[in-house]
Amino acid sequence: MRRENPRLASDPAFQETHFITIDFEGTTPKGASPEPIEVAALGIQHAPGQGPVRSGFEFQSLIRPPLHAPVTALDTKQTGITASDVAEAPGAATVLHTLDVALPARPKMLVAHHAPVEAGFIYRYRDHCPRLADTRLICTRLLARRVWPGLPSYSLDALLAHCGIPQPAHRHRAMDDVTVTAALFRALLTDATRHHTLHTLHTLHTLGDLVRAAGITPRTARPTQLELL
Repeated sequence: MRRENPRLASDPAFQETHFITIDFEGTTPKGASPEPIEVAALGIQHAPGQGPVRSGFEFQSLIRPPLHAPVTALDTKQTGITASDVAEAPGAATVLHTLDVALPARPKMLVAHHAPVEAGFIYRYRDHCPRLADTRLICTRLLARRVWPGLPSYSLDALLAHCGIPQPAHRHRAMDDVTVTAALFRALLTDATRHHTLHTLHTLHTLGDLVRAAGITPRTARPTQLELL
């Protein structure tokens, strides 16, 4: 049984942060950016003596893609989502606005596996979800490379197997994927403390350490070219 990282758990900034694990499923239209067809979010927060546990915040919705990015047979094979499933769903702008409004007010960070993918979806709809778009992401893939160096693969499936986390019943559905990503995040936070005697660089003592190890600054917060000149 894994036990929480005592140094990280005592950091006030870490204790106050609401981590929102997020996952999108999407289509990949030729010659255009991917479009979301499902999103799920699951809140986790620090509990004394337990580490990160579910906070009670959950969100899930199918999304109707635009006409240029329909659900294909390949998308259905991977996700199980069909064109008819999303035909009557709201569009991405509506869904992400609803999620944005529902986000808890307390300090928060997003958590995702291979987070640049999620960051891309959010950035493209940033006008409809400004709070999401301004929130820093923690990438569990980057974090795993720091905490568990030398693994042959850092795919989500490979890391679940490495941790002994069971595969979800519906892999590549958004809620199942955020659930196991949240479990992976907890395992990473816990195992980071085991390296401190030999691998100081892998140790997480504060929220700042976590951000430096695996944080992704939202594109809305990055300086523009004019600001750099």
